[in-house]
Amino acid sequence: MSALSTDEAREAIVRGRASLGIELGSTRIKACLVDESGRVLAVGSHEWENSYVDRVWTYSLDEVWAGIQAAYAALGIRVKHAYGIAIESLASIGISAMMHGYLAFDAQDQVLVPFRTWRNTNTGAAAAELSALFGVNMPLRWSIAHYRQAMLDAEPHVGAIDHLTTLAGYVHTALTGRRVLGVGDASGMFPIDPATGSYDADLVARFDALAADAAPRPLLDVLPTVLPAGAGAGELTAEGAALLDPTGALKPGALFCPPEGDAGTGMVATNAVAPRTGNVSAGTSIFAMIVLERPLARAHDELDIVTTPAGDPVAMVHCNNGASELAAWVGVFQRFADLIGSPLPPDAVYEALFTEALTAAPDAGGILSYNHLSGEPIAGLDEGRPLVIRTPDSQLTLANFLRSQLAGVFATLSLGMQVLDDEGVEVDRMLAHGGIFRTAGVAQRVLAAALDTAVSVERHASEGGAWGIAVLAAYSAARHAGATDDSLAAYLDAVAFADAEFATVVPDPAEVAGYTSYLDRYRAGLAAERAAVTAL
Repeated sequence: MSALSTDEAREAIVRGRASLGIELGSTRIKACLVDESGRVLAVGSHEWENSYVDRVWTYSLDEVWAGIQAAYAALGIRVKHAYGIAIESLASIGISAMMHGYLAFDAQDQVLVPFRTWRNTNTGAAAAELSALFGVNMPLRWSIAHYRQAMLDAEPHVGAIDHLTTLAGYVHTALTGRRVLGVGDASGMFPIDPATGSYDADLVARFDALAADAAPRPLLDVLPTVLPAGAGAGELTAEGAALLDPTGALKPGALFCPPEGDAGTGMVATNAVAPRTGNVSAGTSIFAMIVLERPLARAHDELDIVTTPAGDPVAMVHCNNGASELAAWVGVFQRFADLIGSPLPPDAVYEALFTEALTAAPDAGGILSYNHLSGEPIAGLDEGRPLVIRTPDSQLTLANFLRSQLAGVFATLSLGMQVLDDEGVEVDRMLAHGGIFRTAGVAQRVLAAALDTAVSVERHASEGGAWGIAVLAAYSAARHAGATDDSLAAYLDAVAFADAEFATVVPDPAEVAGYTSYLDRYRAGLAAERAAVTAL
């Protein structure tokens, strides 16, 4: 896919042929503008952070809109500087956000309790009850677990609930007036039946019977309508246009694709939506998605069964803790550089430290790093305590310390992925995306050793899910205009990834052996992590 000239890019924007993707991630809200083929025209972003209020991880809805408007405004500034124009019309728009969690509204669309994000792990009783009832693993962070837990706790707001949605669904509804959800995002609210592409009717009936005395309405009246990738999901209303762009420049009427979760947009961003493909998304959380070619033999506590944006079943290994602790340590070293009079931008600090990590011992010299800022179900942790542990005979060097931090980012993921190995799940292609992979070949090399498989990174990897949802928006626009009737997988191959360039790292046997040794010690050392949670 050739790069656009400035004139071609300006023409696409002026003619309203561009598509906009907005993704609300854990630490950044990002807006990405693309042309009909998915080529990036401009990006804008806004940093934000969750709050821990009354023992609940949350973001206020005021922060949601302030952040969206700031990211869109930053995008508009980039467009103005690069092309000398303002964005007035768009072909299509897509909204993506963190999956799962709990957003409950009454009949007047008023939120009933503060947004409970995926990071909250206080739903153990409900998750266990639903797992037994459904015969499939119900993760703590799923919306249905939060909903049932609110019933079990007799929370006063439950009786007033009119509808539930996700963060992406909430923003989409505000901009379009449509209460819908993409199937990938919906699959993190309630299990999906691949045969129908909607909520599993048998499991819905079981839930309604279980919750008959506590639920205010039948479950299907509470959940959003499910739509597949490529469907039209409403249009930007005048009120929505004013909400997105308070300057008034943006006109209503743009088509919307179904709102999706960050897992689905990560699959799109790595072209991993076909069976036997997989991807790893690394950010505040980290997860692997493997598109299945057959059902798993049995349910596993370590695995979620979700779907691609097209509705194909996916085994998901989700870890609540990703690169945040590593980023905190990088910040420490950046501050040290400032103090000695050698200030460096963040990317330069990452590059210097990551490059040093390549000189470390493959097993990190006996140093262990636990990145658990919050609870981690795969590791059996209700809460987290970041730790660095070493034995007296370990080798404390900067390189080994950094290698340990990188290995720790992927350790819990490795524990979950071993379950898929035991199931005999085969993967032809594993791709990775997220900011941790911006320093070429370093985190990618550690991940290849952790999974003992080749890992590829594509040039859009750092744009991540914002680019993925922009491509899904362009796909909906193309189908709506009759320009394609391809499946999502075929569309990505033929259009968005037609000339994609991948950098692939093949695992080194010595590094695989080193990581295996690290993981064995890591697994044994989880006892110390659990003790820290109890003691501190």
